[in-house]
Amino acid sequence: MSRYRALFLSVALLAAAPAAFAHGKAAAAAPSASQNPEKYWTTAHTVSTPGRVEVGGHVIRYTAKAGTLILRDKAGKPTGEMFYVAYFKDGAHPDHRPIAFLYNGGPGGSSAPLHIGAFGPVRVVTRSHTHTPSAPYQLVSNQYSLLDVSDLVFVDAMGTGFSRIIGKADGGVGTPKMFYGVDADGQAFTQFITRFLSQYDRWNSPKYLIGESYGTTRSAVVAGMLENDDNIDLNGVVLLSTILNFDTSIDQANLNPGVNLPYALALPTYAAVAWYHKRLANPPAQLHPWLDQVQHWAMGPYLAALNRGSALPAAQERAIAAQMAEYTGLPQDYLLKADLRVTGPQFEQELLSAEGKTTGRLDARFSGPTLDPLAEFAEYDPLISGIGSAYVSAANAYLRDTLHFGAGHRYVFLSASVGNDWKWPHTPPGAGSPAPIAPNVLPDLATTMTLDPRLKVLVNAGYFDLATPYYAAVYQMRQLPMQPDLQKNVEFRFYHTGHMIYVRPQGLAHLHANIAQFIRQTE
Repeated sequence: MSRYRALFLSVALLAAAPAAFAHGKAAAAAPSASQNPEKYWTTAHTVSTPGRVEVGGHVIRYTAKAGTLILRDKAGKPTGEMFYVAYFKDGAHPDHRPIAFLYNGGPGGSSAPLHIGAFGPVRVVTRSHTHTPSAPYQLVSNQYSLLDVSDLVFVDAMGTGFSRIIGKADGGVGTPKMFYGVDADGQAFTQFITRFLSQYDRWNSPKYLIGESYGTTRSAVVAGMLENDDNIDLNGVVLLSTILNFDTSIDQANLNPGVNLPYALALPTYAAVAWYHKRLANPPAQLHPWLDQVQHWAMGPYLAALNRGSALPAAQERAIAAQMAEYTGLPQDYLLKADLRVTGPQFEQELLSAEGKTTGRLDARFSGPTLDPLAEFAEYDPLISGIGSAYVSAANAYLRDTLHFGAGHRYVFLSASVGNDWKWPHTPPGAGSPAPIAPNVLPDLATTMTLDPRLKVLVNAGYFDLATPYYAAVYQMRQLPMQPDLQKNVEFRFYHTGHMIYVRPQGLAHLHANIAQFIRQTE
């Protein structure tokens, strides 16, 4: 697996903060490393810290709870400890205060990007589309925190953050197989949520899931498990940079010959990125309504041509390549050599190749020097290299110096081992065995929305996201196997950003406004 491919589905660009930005002293001190040498917290451990944040002109006083929650098997034996940071608004009544569970993707990514980059009470400052200078990094009060509408629980998936498997050496029975897989991960998060609701007496609170990237896949699975196994209705599910059916992924579509849909779904994003970088011969003044035209052509003449395969006449192939060049900014001869099928990594490598640059995958507004001009695929992501250090450094500083948790222990921002060990087969609701194909959790979400016809879903997508193209998200949601009238419960919001919508301040402002409105309307 290449270095680039290992990062493909990861949006776990963790965040942290300088020690100078402290919101209060801890109510209790975490045990030192000498008191608990690398054993972590195999009994539940929590540190409370008071804080305040101003959102929309209103000061919100809160209590932060950084802690671990022990997961157990059916016999009651410990299998793992999941780390979380929860923010509770002071003085709020649980029955009238929504609670949201937030996480990122990977698999193998911690919740730090959403925590420190988007919705926590503090956020790290980075450049919005270019490489952020080295430390020291700045952490500021987050005027776009979702604490104005909901209590927040940022949860680190097993093997990330401070979440650890409790194996035999620590008196548990946990193994990677219990956590590193689509279904196993969903079961772990479902158990975490139900235990958390009991521990903090939040059973009667309006409940939300907010997941990003693979976290959207997780949300579909967890929503189904909560509904089917625990009889828990959610008030809403918020999807950020969505992928529910992995057959639509453009990352390595070339390894799945005969399935042409990913190319058509990605083409509007190629067009948007080419427009942004001024690579179009006849650029429109604005993306809209031009992108609607591109979408129509991609799903019509373009997809039809691809589906003809070797039966496509040469003259028609040249005509398709010419129009594709108009929309994508790629040379016509390159498109013909590619058989009209360009994967995401190929596009990232080729679009700015004349300038010796590679575009980002997670956010194609970013670009950086090409690592290997002769390579077919992009070999790194300029977004990750551009803001990754700021997120990692800030998250570590904030957790240790402000929340007083984790002294002497490693916080895993992104775990390659989790991703490498991940088991992808998934058993949809009602199926007797795992599907032997790329995971597709559309049935999970559709079943949940059918059993709870009041459940609302908010889909958020960036136009410049090559990891989870915006039009692929639209297509997937329109394919949900449920009664057509339930589609009214799905809302879409689009942004002039990439995968991590909140990296651009204007994107974060709009994202906060849209999610806050969604929660107010559904609580």
